[in-house]
Amino acid sequence: MARPRKPLLSRDRIVTAALALIDADGLAALSTRRLAAELGVSGPSLYNHFATKDAILDAAADLVVDQVDLSMFGDGRDWRTALLDWGRSYRAALAAHPHIVPFLAVGPGLRPAGLRMADAVFGGMVDAGWPPAQATRIGALMRFFVTGSALGSFAGGFVGDAEAYDPADYPHLGQAHLLARHPERVDNAAFETGLRALVDGLDQQFRALDGTAG
Repeated sequence: MARPRKPLLSRDRIVTAALALIDADGLAALSTRRLAAELGVSGPSLYNHFATKDAILDAAADLVVDQVDLSMFGDGRDWRTALLDWGRSYRAALAAHPHIVPFLAVGPGLRPAGLRMADAVFGGMVDAGWPPAQATRIGALMRFFVTGSALGSFAGGFVGDAEAYDPADYPHLGQAHLLARHPERVDNAAFETGLRALVDGLDQQFRALDGTAG
């Protein structure tokens, strides 16, 4: 009987395995030796598809960004609604892969999905009437806000022990231990509050551009 063939090695298979490894054990866990072992191949075989480990990491990061919905910038949605919908989709994609967020936070570099996202956001803002310089700042501030929110849990940073926060030392943290019980709900509500505050503030600036504020 013929021996079963190993699955063919491909760029997609390598990238998917790399992202799974990062999700499980963090950025530091990614090495060509570890990745090759996970794939059941020799280390040098990876270089038939990627020149360096950094190229694999770039592709894994781009796979995450490729999950972000950008349709709102081309389907006629108002720029305010587009920013809200994009911000939520962007955060959801990053929150699903928190270990790779620090790498994504440095910017898109030459990654295709990252550049498509930057182009869509900038184009959407300019088409809506924002000056190019302001459109650039909007893309930057949204990236700062979304990536920051995806780096970790605010509520999950507190312990659930009611005795942990001595009122003599922290008189205003008497209920802080309750945050740890519902971290996702607290974090999601905080993100939504911040996102709406950002867009509301931008709306005031936009109205002021043509003197309609007031």
